[in-house]
Amino acid sequence: MKTYKYRLYPTKSQVEKLTDTLELCRVLYNCASEHRKVCYKQFGVSVRRLDQQAELLEIKEYFPKYKGIHSQVLQEVILRVDKSFQNFFRRLKNNETPGYPRFKGKGWYDSFTYPQSGFSLSDNSKGYQRIKLSKIGNIKVKLHRCIKGTIKTCTIKREVDKWYACFACEIEPEYLPKTNKSVGIDVGLEKFAALSDGTMVENPRYLRNSEVKLKYEQRKLSRKKKGSNSRKKQRTKVAKIHRKIKNQRNDFLHKESRKLVENYDVIVFEDLRIKNMVKNHRLAKSISDASWSRFIAYTTYKAESAGKKVILVNPRNTSQICSGCGLIVKKSLSVRTHRCSCGLVLDRDINAAINILRLGTSP
Repeated sequence: MKTYKYRLYPTKSQVEKLTDTLELCRVLYNCASEHRKVCYKQFGVSVRRLDQQAELLEIKEYFPKYKGIHSQVLQEVILRVDKSFQNFFRRLKNNETPGYPRFKGKGWYDSFTYPQSGFSLSDNSKGYQRIKLSKIGNIKVKLHRCIKGTIKTCTIKREVDKWYACFACEIEPEYLPKTNKSVGIDVGLEKFAALSDGTMVENPRYLRNSEVKLKYEQRKLSRKKKGSNSRKKQRTKVAKIHRKIKNQRNDFLHKESRKLVENYDVIVFEDLRIKNMVKNHRLAKSISDASWSRFIAYTTYKAESAGKKVILVNPRNTSQICSGCGLIVKKSLSVRTHRCSCGLVLDRDINAAINILRLGTSP
């Protein structure tokens, strides 16, 4: 499965319809969650997804506004509720933090999905230019690249003040030519990544570079009166800065992961416990800004599609072991150069990357 994301350009009336659809779906989500909660708490009865979906026809009779939403969109809302409760019980069974399903507050429900039908793309000499959404109309869409494979679902998503269409497609793998090369990668904060062949990738630090502007806008937001229009406008400004940072980071991660998949057949990472690492309040912001887990995830799914391989290894002592002779050379984080009695001198991150490669490729 692969998802293609395209920018939508709705008119003012279409924006109102899209916004109303999101709000009605949010209310339905909360009501379905409350229905399950009350039935189990008061009567000990577990409500099934199919039962709730069957009640949608009756809901439309009592609340005519829901007739203006495609039936499968409403069914998908119930499916989301069902998934949230399934995940809750799964975490409970595995002794993880349960996280009971929460209500969606106003402004916290930003997408709805056409799971099978209710949408179509119109074609002309320049390619697809319009997307037809049932109960909403024809919306201009910018298709900056061709859609490959069979479209399975269409999700309409709101990001601050912009709208996007996300098409989940079933595609055939596109295997890349073999390079017969392997690489170990040590991710870090001073350098984003060090490769075992000596390549260093600089850390862009998008959040850190935008912090001054972000703090300025956040201070202005804190002074606005709650519920006022000026606060809403200022909140949008802050959200736009966060959106830009996210887009910059994702663009960087996609490009770097694509380079790895194109140049290497086997890619080896450390199996880091990032959730535990961010508990360090001095490093949490920098680790989150680097987004190592997302980088590994992007590389993994690209490698699977390209016929390449990603391996995760135990990170224990990868920075301390000498890649030349195998001795353990203790050093603090402030020491950036590895020096061993065997005469090997090189950057500590590259030394770690070589050890990671060795662990990943050794039988």
